[in-house]
Amino acid sequence: MTDQTIMKRRSYRTFSDRPVEEDVERSLLEMTLRAPSGGNMQLWSMIRVRDEEKKRILSQTCDNQPFIAKAPLVYLFLVDSHKWLEYFKASRSAEKFDIPMRMPGIGDFHLGLQDAMAAAQTCVLAAETLGLHSCYIGDIIEQWETVQKTFSLPDYAVPACMLVLGYPKEELKAPLLPRPEVDDFFFTDSYPELTGEMLGRMYSRQEAFQRERGTLPFDNQGSYADSYYKRKYMSDFMKEMDRSARAFLGPWLKGEGENQ
Repeated sequence: MTDQTIMKRRSYRTFSDRPVEEDVERSLLEMTLRAPSGGNMQLWSMIRVRDEEKKRILSQTCDNQPFIAKAPLVYLFLVDSHKWLEYFKASRSAEKFDIPMRMPGIGDFHLGLQDAMAAAQTCVLAAETLGLHSCYIGDIIEQWETVQKTFSLPDYAVPACMLVLGYPKEELKAPLLPRPEVDDFFFTDSYPELTGEMLGRMYSRQEAFQRERGTLPFDNQGSYADSYYKRKYMSDFMKEMDRSARAFLGPWLKGEGENQ
């Protein structure tokens, strides 16, 4: 993998009809399993979504995005504390140590989330080396009840993120989306007191990019912050994400209280 693999990576939502060969997907999955993992426990799982009806459901629950249903590969990455609970039970670890088993808490969730996201990003970069492109689908954390039913998810196994992958229909020619300047973005030793000037400088590249295209609010006179405040931060779908996340975090929150 070269630095250009990372520097030129971009999201793709339009894929060719070419199926991903079995050996290519096998290589992709093997590389994904090389992701960093706390204690080498793999506190995550991944469901390969093959069923066309389940893809269709996802295309609707994930903010009505039809391209999801057409993607050759759809990978649902999960935070998974459930399998280790079952593994401990199968191994009779509590009995062997004579230590009653606690239920997973928020710390367990966060460790699993770290593992799952590391695996997903490893998958993204591995895909690039195989000629595949991808797109993250953050909307997978919406409509938890439907997702849980569709994939028979037990307590303590919940979505972290979803990836759609495939061969590109055509290479995108539009310029890469800008990112902040290194010197403006990273902090050293402590979190600073942020000022409007600092934040404006941090996101100046993105704001300039949108202004050049005339896509900022208030007749293109608004800020980069303005472009996301109403459309995303205060949107109905963010309210649904919050509701859904509270629902699937319930078992971990309950376990946190019981363990005290």
